[in-house]
Amino acid sequence: MADAEHPDPVEREVGVGPHPQPWPEGEWFDPELLRYGDRRNVVDRYRYWRTGAVRADLDRSRHPFHVAIENWQHDANIGSIVRTANAFLAAEVHIVGRRRWNRRGAMMTDRYQHVRHHDDVGELLVWARRHDLPVVAVDNTPSSKPLESFELPERVVLLFGQEGPGLSDEAVAGATATYSIAQFGSTRSINASVAAGIAMHAWIRAHAGAAG
Repeated sequence: MADAEHPDPVEREVGVGPHPQPWPEGEWFDPELLRYGDRRNVVDRYRYWRTGAVRADLDRSRHPFHVAIENWQHDANIGSIVRTANAFLAAEVHIVGRRRWNRRGAMMTDRYQHVRHHDDVGELLVWARRHDLPVVAVDNTPSSKPLESFELPERVVLLFGQEGPGLSDEAVAGATATYSIAQFGSTRSINASVAAGIAMHAWIRAHAGAAG
């Protein structure tokens, strides 16, 4: 509780306020954001940029890995996975199953990240074969191999299951291989969005390094 000796911490203002005149010139700038301020969850490089301009600029340098998530139970982790995919500049995020997904954890990053829907795993696998992309499943099944001993392909689809039940049998059967993340404590599994972040960062370490 705050008192005279320990006052409440000062709240940090998110983003930036109205841009002082004269405004910068460029078709990528949004007059509304320049006028009223930009409170979005974007890096400083994209302050005051139009949403479409940010997405177009990201498209020039997206990484060639894709992320796919099964969505049978409206998993709340999906939004966080989309946000992480945006942070690591994934080519696309694929939602498999229910079209509607919980966007809360995405914190609006789905505006800048390409998101594609597939009705079922079979449809995703057909799409991946058409684009010559191996599908690597990440789950701690008994037959999984350790992700730590495997270098992910540069062009790949990383497939994740639901929080709790994990990947469906169809997903495991259709994947090129299934890998697990090493654990050392008592819990049977780690959070789905955490697992996705670890796997995406494994790709970054193998193929992008510290270029960001």
